[in-house]
Amino acid sequence: MNRFVILSGCSGGGKSSLLEELRRRGHAVIDEPGRRIVAEELAGDGAALPWNDLPAFARRAIALSIADRAAMSDRTGWIFFDRGLVDAAAALAHATGDERMMHDLCGRHRYHDRVFLTPPWPEIYVKDDARQHAFAEAVAEYERLCAVYPALGYEPVILPKTSVSKRADFLLARLSA
Repeated sequence: MNRFVILSGCSGGGKSSLLEELRRRGHAVIDEPGRRIVAEELAGDGAALPWNDLPAFARRAIALSIADRAAMSDRTGWIFFDRGLVDAAAALAHATGDERMMHDLCGRHRYHDRVFLTPPWPEIYVKDDARQHAFAEAVAEYERLCAVYPALGYEPVILPKTSVSKRADFLLARLSA
């Protein structure tokens, strides 16, 4: 059984809060590659920011996601990834129109068959330095991911809009089922 579990979905849908809860419960959590890249780019020249050069940003996120997977290869137990390789490859496919690379790359680097998606939740959506897109853009990305994951052979599970603790309980119960 694959222990690498993706938490994806709508930007601003509560992924980070849920991952913090999973971390608090003792699970390994890998922070979102995109946020790490944005922080580095904002401190530097900003060339690979998603709003400046989406293909460059996505390529960096792909490389970072592969490195994250390799770094976790010896860990035991569930390992939760905030977005990761599939989201980065989907972003590159969206930016370039070339889906072949996404299918090849994601076929070679599989995650757990169930992927957990946070749905659009306008009541908690907040823009910040790393999330500069409008809510409508976040929803469009969510809709693309809802199509990409099944096309790659994953079973999407939509997380309920409820407390962080109840979301964590729901997610862990679905993994055990």
